[in-house]
Amino acid sequence: MPSPVGWLHLQVCADGVTSVHFADEAIADATVEAQDITADQHGVMTQLKQELNAYFAGHLQQFSVPLAPHGTDFQQQVWAALRRIPYGETWSYRDLAQQVQRPQGYQAVGQANGRNPIGIIVPCHRVIQADGSLGGYAGGVDRKSWLLRHELRVSKNL
Repeated sequence: MPSPVGWLHLQVCADGVTSVHFADEAIADATVEAQDITADQHGVMTQLKQELNAYFAGHLQQFSVPLAPHGTDFQQQVWAALRRIPYGETWSYRDLAQQVQRPQGYQAVGQANGRNPIGIIVPCHRVIQADGSLGGYAGGVDRKSWLLRHELRVSKNL
């Protein structure tokens, strides 16, 4: 799927979205049990594309498409916390670690954040360094910067 930040590779299964990655990014875990399907084969894919288009157009702040990420219990906990970061705002890795009851676990939280299989929808791009710098992003810092500026611009226009 084309987007303002490059091509997105989308995967879904019967339970929901399993993966949203930038097409030029290496997929970290190729063992995800999902299959590529077309929009007319599954309603989840249609909803996913509609919601991503609305997000990029500035008309959607909260995704409702069902999610089915594959990961450890700890990763699932971190990814759930990511979904609580308000649109147009950022948290530090320290904030995220506190949200998952691991105040000293910045490194483990950072690793779980980096393995997030559902970029944009599970907003790992909203996590920044404690000093306010962007830090890393699997899709590249330029994309992270674009996503944060986009959300800030949309949230200020409300």
